Amino acid sequence: MSLALLTGTVLTAPLVLSAPATAAGSAATQYTVTPLKVTVRAGGHRCAVDADLYRPWGVNAAHPAPAVLTTNGFGGSKTDGSTDATAQSFASRGYVALAYSGLGFGKTGCAISLDDPEIDGRAASRLIDLLAGVRTADDGTRVDFVTKDRPGDPRVGMIGGSYGGAIQMATAAVDHRVDALVPLITWNDLSYSLDPNNTGRTDGVSGPVPGVYKYQWTNGFFLIGEAQGLLHPGLDSSRAGGAGCLHFVAAACRTKRLLDFRAYPADETRTMLRYARSVSPVSYLKSVKAPTLLVQGQADTLFNLNEAAATYRTLAAQGTPVKMIWQSWGHSGGMKDPAEGELDLGQGNLDTSYVGKRILAWFDRYLRHRTGTGTGPAFAYYRDWVTSGPTYATAPSFPAGGSRRLYLSGDGKLVDNRAEVARGSREYRNLRVPTSHSESSLAGMLGLPDPQPYDIKGTYLDWTSAPVAGGPLDVVGAPKVTLQVVSPRAERVQDSSDAADKLVLFAKLYDVGPDGRKTLVHRLVAPARVPDVTGKFTVELPGIVHRYQPGHRLRLVIAASDSAYVGNRGVKRVTVTSAPEDTGVLELPVTQGVVP
Repeated sequence: MSLALLTGTVLTAPLVLSAPATAAGSAATQYTVTPLKVTVRAGGHRCAVDADLYRPWGVNAAHPAPAVLTTNGFGGSKTDGSTDATAQSFASRGYVALAYSGLGFGKTGCAISLDDPEIDGRAASRLIDLLAGVRTADDGTRVDFVTKDRPGDPRVGMIGGSYGGAIQMATAAVDHRVDALVPLITWNDLSYSLDPNNTGRTDGVSGPVPGVYKYQWTNGFFLIGEAQGLLHPGLDSSRAGGAGCLHFVAAACRTKRLLDFRAYPADETRTMLRYARSVSPVSYLKSVKAPTLLVQGQADTLFNLNEAAATYRTLAAQGTPVKMIWQSWGHSGGMKDPAEGELDLGQGNLDTSYVGKRILAWFDRYLRHRTGTGTGPAFAYYRDWVTSGPTYATAPSFPAGGSRRLYLSGDGKLVDNRAEVARGSREYRNLRVPTSHSESSLAGMLGLPDPQPYDIKGTYLDWTSAPVAGGPLDVVGAPKVTLQVVSPRAERVQDSSDAADKLVLFAKLYDVGPDGRKTLVHRLVAPARVPDVTGKFTVELPGIVHRYQPGHRLRLVIAASDSAYVGNRGVKRVTVTSAPEDTGVLELPVTQGVVP
């Protein structure tokens, strides 16, 4: 896994420049590259943006073209491999590209503000002014070769991933000159991404009760951000928050400190949630009108498929043209070595990968205005079990398929008929140290060996189905489990002003082979901080695309802890009671096959 997470790119109409340039590109399609400094005002501060301008040969004021604006993923820069490779790919296809280091990264000044629309978005908007020809770079370079829809309005789209994915939506929310977006593996709500609660949702992936601190991922990113000033001496970080924070804005520092103290007093929690959500698409998608092709990774414990699904639903409901692809790789695997045939931004294989072809068609339609170009189905998803033929399946709408139910029986079985539920109760409890392991975020970031997922006896409950029969069972989407638990200690303390006293649990779905070997699909887990243990609650698991082969069993696990997260405060015993008239239910989004 690369620490310099995916780059972000913006496509715009062709540009013209008058500064020293270097020739690059293949014999078939060539371009020049010109380094630029562009000082912009963002969030009340002046930020010197470090950028490279790619101009295809033959593009000029008389022969303009659309353009690409690309920026780095978290910890990267304009030359981190993915960013410049993306710019090169589009420049070689006749687009003007502007690759830049995001605010606080590389040689671009100002503190890190987490893709805040009013800071990072406004800065990107000033770069669109450069592409529009209405402002110049610091050295006087003027761009006058980008296709324009009207004076001052260049035809511009955006593409990129992770930190470079959210910046696209932040920019489109404050600047409606953006014509098309392709965000890859990015977030819907950072308060969910870094402190997820998979129960009690009221708005997409979000809800009013704080979640379960994802401390490994959060600390890794914080250290990468703080290191920018050390890696780039002289970098202007005058907007940093201080109080132990070197390179982030003050609000980001306060949020990190609150999470580190592992306390959720009501007033501070609302502040934390308000800030994290204010810089997230969940808060400003209503202002995003640009056609959007969402690409999210199945192997992603940082920004899971549910985040893209939430963004998709919001955009579709408000009439913004939107389609969605679930590719194979994400932050948790495959970024540096995608599966054969998959999109690899570092290699620029747009013409030979399914996702790449969809991206090219998207920009052909919305940037080159080739109205006859098809942009593909509403929903497509990669199937890792396909060894020959098309690896992507498609659907005319999302979600695909229907819902099937399994019931949690008192004897530890998953049954497909409520009448088969056995009466019974079982108990687990947490210890004061983590006793389950699912995600591989810390080991992956440090390049260390990572143990297989495990759960220690007495600290979890599981329910296992009969073997799949009569053909494979394909699950595509986010499973849900509805539970009723009994936890006297949690009930006594859950109404205190400190939300940390609420019960924390972790739900996950395994594939158990005929030989008993179990696989946690993409090592995904659903942390939940239960708002009220006296009533039923539903936990939505991360979305998956998985085939349960004949002879394999489904196993649902409810665990007391997980090593990548902060868990319960104090020891809380939990009992789950099952009876035919009142039992837990597992809902599966199924596109093919019969539940066992």
